[in-house]
Amino acid sequence: MQPKSRILVPLLAFAAGIVLLSAAAVIYLVPQSRPAATSAVGGPFTLVNQDGKTVTERDFAGATHLMFFGFTHCPDVCPTTLQQITDVLAALGPKGDKLKVAFVTVDPERDNPAALKEYLSSFDPRITGLTGTPEQVRAALRAYRGYAKKVEGKDGDYVMEHTALVYVMDAHNNFVSALNLQRPPQETAAELTKRI
Repeated sequence: MQPKSRILVPLLAFAAGIVLLSAAAVIYLVPQSRPAATSAVGGPFTLVNQDGKTVTERDFAGATHLMFFGFTHCPDVCPTTLQQITDVLAALGPKGDKLKVAFVTVDPERDNPAALKEYLSSFDPRITGLTGTPEQVRAALRAYRGYAKKVEGKDGDYVMEHTALVYVMDAHNNFVSALNLQRPPQETAAELTKRI
């Protein structure tokens, strides 16, 4: 029988990828390793992109791709991460055309296709925004073992607590690793070049 501490380590490593956003503070924990059951990360989803076109996981098959869950009203983590991804795509140059990137909203109540399109206009145009019904978004989150929760604020406003991992998925929609963006974009680009 395995000691409890050995059983908890893989769970804690994946849980460390959760970012908690509130009006008072931001807690951002970077995962140290992949989830224990990587084959269980990722799966079928049906969403719509910023142009209103239906998109499924099959549209990302055939190429290494990045998946990032967030929302357009995010005060800091989401725009920072999207800018880091933009910088990595710039560092990749033409090779970046082979990498697919999706920004999946966890706030479909506010993030319709038009809102996503306007928001993403500040970042690399190769980043695809995805939204859908609340049920479709929850299904995508479940497929990626993600987390999101609405946190009510003052005056009827709210923020979303959510997983802040950038998932690296292979051409077969299998989870590879969490992308480390806490380094120069050229280093991240060099790592991704080996996969695209």
